[in-house]
Amino acid sequence: MERGTMAFERGSVLRGVAAGVLALSVLGVSACGSTKGPKVFSAGSEDGGGFNPFKFGKGGGKAAVSEGSIGVNGYLWRASLDTLSFMPLASADPYGGVIVTDWYTNPEKPDERFKATVYILDTRLRADGLNVAIFKQIKDGAGAWVDTPATDQTATDIENAILTRARQLKLSNIKG
Repeated sequence: MERGTMAFERGSVLRGVAAGVLALSVLGVSACGSTKGPKVFSAGSEDGGGFNPFKFGKGGGKAAVSEGSIGVNGYLWRASLDTLSFMPLASADPYGGVIVTDWYTNPEKPDERFKATVYILDTRLRADGLNVAIFKQIKDGAGAWVDTPATDQTATDIENAILTRARQLKLSNIKG
């Protein structure tokens, strides 16, 4: 056998092996694909599927929030929406507990307008689980809106109205 022929044969065998390995790799990687999204593990999962180095078998001690529930106190959420129902709603996030209204102009005072942001901070019905921020603007002589500080009493009055409505909702739910 000549030396050139042997090198050619060895090269074709190696090329065939490399092509086979490449084909198997592509096939293996494509078999790993799925139409379902990635599985997300959490430390507090109910089925114990999450990673917790200190507990084996059963999952952590926290109960998982069901899919249909909101992440804040339901009475405070409903009371906030009821109390601010006269203002146009800009956004509401029941999982984060934030309600933002759009600007509201009182028909009796067309030269001033208010905007409110409500933060529900807790899953319990407590006074410190609620924070209200009020923004106020007044029209200047040229007709442009200018920011003006709202009184702290305005935010306190709205917080008290929300808390009173939340207590009413809770009592009506307990009785009936």
